[in-house]
Amino acid sequence: MAKCSAIAASGNPCKGVPVDGSQWCYHHHPDNEHKLHTRGQKGGNRGGRGRPTSELKRLGARFEELAEQVLAGEVDRGIGAVAGQLLNGARACIRDSLAARAQEELVERLELLEEGLERNKGSSYAS
Repeated sequence: MAKCSAIAASGNPCKGVPVDGSQWCYHHHPDNEHKLHTRGQKGGNRGGRGRPTSELKRLGARFEELAEQVLAGEVDRGIGAVAGQLLNGARACIRDSLAARAQEELVERLELLEEGLERNKGSSYAS
């Protein structure tokens, strides 16, 4: 059985099976590069090792704890209000950094699409 002609990241020949009569497997086929890149970005948006998610969960737990302490009279309402505002500021920072990263990724994807369109303009032919 034929094997993919690409060299894997390990430096060894790829053991994948070529697709569609080509010499490459799905993961090494040049036509799939953008699909694989997009999938990798989706994985990155999920927070890598759970950092944004775990950080937001931690802040949520702090909000709940603070609310319980204020309601139980363990923390002064004024101090609780200020602490809540500070925690809310931290949450906003996390949210804004995630939004900025998503926007940067969209700009990068748009630039790649524009480059592809420019390349295709030069290779188009009349039918």
